[in-house]
Amino acid sequence: MERILLVDDEPMILKALVRLLQRTPCLCDGRLFKLEMVTFTDPVKALDYARENQISLVISDYRMPGMDGVNLLTSIKTLQPNASRIIISGYADLNALIEAINRANIYRFIAKPWNDYELTSTVGQALRHRQLMLENQLLADQRRVALGKLSGNDLMLKRLELEEPGITNVNWGPDGSVILDDEE
Repeated sequence: MERILLVDDEPMILKALVRLLQRTPCLCDGRLFKLEMVTFTDPVKALDYARENQISLVISDYRMPGMDGVNLLTSIKTLQPNASRIIISGYADLNALIEAINRANIYRFIAKPWNDYELTSTVGQALRHRQLMLENQLLADQRRVALGKLSGNDLMLKRLELEEPGITNVNWGPDGSVILDDEE
């Protein structure tokens, strides 16, 4: 199951995206992707969610109050570099598009109103691209283990971090205990 994070400050846009992605199969190279969608109207809350949960794809609006789509996707890229990123926008701002490509490494820019076929095929292509990247990373890591440049433990830690972001980042106390909440 591929988890898609949808972020737009307009709830009706989110509902339209969910409805489209639920009823239309996302295919690429003959592969059908099963989707789980999580929606947020607040980009800061979406970022908090991305800190704790594995995401395959983020589709974000460009213009939102509090944080624009480029900043959101750049932050998510830092947290989850393997998550694909797409920006949708009703504004054809060339400078914003260039910034999104350069800073957030977006997979694609889709204009609002979108074409349903274009959007669903782009989602399928983005998910397939992500799968291929992950397969390439796994093969490269297996080769590094074979050459002795990466230990088996390090490979296992990388896989755990990929499945559950943040799981390998443990906050240790001065006495060797694990600190569960930074606020105390």
